[in-house]
Amino acid sequence: MNTLKDLLSRNLRQYGIMLALVVIVIVFAAATQGKLIMPNNLWTLIQQNAYVLILALGMLMVIIAGHIDLSVGSVVAFIGAIVGYMMYTWNVNWVVAVLCGLVVGVLVGVWQGFWVAYVRIPAFVVTLAGMLMFRGLAQVIAARTMAGFPKGFNAIAGGSIPNWLGYLPNPLAGAFGPNSPFSETLDTVTVLIGAFAILGLIFQSWRSRQSQIEHGLVVPPMMMLVLRWILLGVAIIIVTYLLAMNTIGGTPILLVLLGILIMVYSFVTTRTVFGRHVYAVGGNRNAALLSGVNTAHTDFGIFVNMGFLAAIAAIVTTSRAGAAVAAAGQSYELDAIASCFIGGTAVTGGVGRVAGAMIGALIMGVLNMGLSILSVDANWQMAIKGLVLLIAVTLDLVSKRRATVG
Repeated sequence: MNTLKDLLSRNLRQYGIMLALVVIVIVFAAATQGKLIMPNNLWTLIQQNAYVLILALGMLMVIIAGHIDLSVGSVVAFIGAIVGYMMYTWNVNWVVAVLCGLVVGVLVGVWQGFWVAYVRIPAFVVTLAGMLMFRGLAQVIAARTMAGFPKGFNAIAGGSIPNWLGYLPNPLAGAFGPNSPFSETLDTVTVLIGAFAILGLIFQSWRSRQSQIEHGLVVPPMMMLVLRWILLGVAIIIVTYLLAMNTIGGTPILLVLLGILIMVYSFVTTRTVFGRHVYAVGGNRNAALLSGVNTAHTDFGIFVNMGFLAAIAAIVTTSRAGAAVAAAGQSYELDAIASCFIGGTAVTGGVGRVAGAMIGALIMGVLNMGLSILSVDANWQMAIKGLVLLIAVTLDLVSKRRATVG
């Protein structure tokens, strides 16, 4: 059972990651003279990094269970090529093509999960083979670039929620004179979505706390929960405000999709039997097996889920690009893995949370965009992200060694 000291330590690590994200945003906002936090750049940040957030949800469970998946970038290219080929060559309805892409993603997960779970080949080897195989198949299917997809498909990554409630007056309009960067009005639908997000956050966390108390579990002080509400609430308000005055069109459809996925996987990892089995397998596989956990079924489910999320990432990536190309998905697996480790997922498995992985993905995204706005050479960008990853893993290992000694 977790002690109060363990809970406080874990919460402080999570707040430390959130603080790191805030500091990075402030630094780049200052360095770019505010360009980083302009509404249109926030929209672009969501579009450019949606694939990382989606893949990180699946990679989180893979790493918690003690595995790794090196194939997701190639799977993204492979499924993107299939979906693009169906629409471009066969003129298949885009909805049908998307559904077929999701089915293919599940089948890819079944394929890789079978070798890992039942043949017991290490995931590193299986997914390395998958990385080569699916990249090759993507190059065969998308031998040439396929573009010119239906508007409905392109709207998945480029569209926004329709503004059917009109606009609200912006209280900060004209706050900085005639050249104020703030628009005159705010998108009402976006404001409502932000308000419901804050209320949902408070309700969910309060309900979770009460459930833990009812089951006799140790919970952190109420002040920690209130602090979390304040930090996340302020972040949601800022993002909502920037999107609400976005001249492109308010709340991106992608953001709603991401919000749904994050809520679903937060529930799966914390409130379901499968989620508990994933943590048990990653924490101590032998103990989990002796406790009655079917480790093979758990491993199989993890990779089926990873294939499904890779399919969603492929659809989002292809929609955003407006084209299917064999080179899509390059280094996606590294971005997803780095996001999990930066977000506090343990290298040795058994530890990790959806919130941490999402913050890690946002740190990677802000680094990418901030360095791009500053026109930093792409090679230096890679070097900086590698250094950030190394520092994050080092801090995680050092903190655990201190806890063990203590």
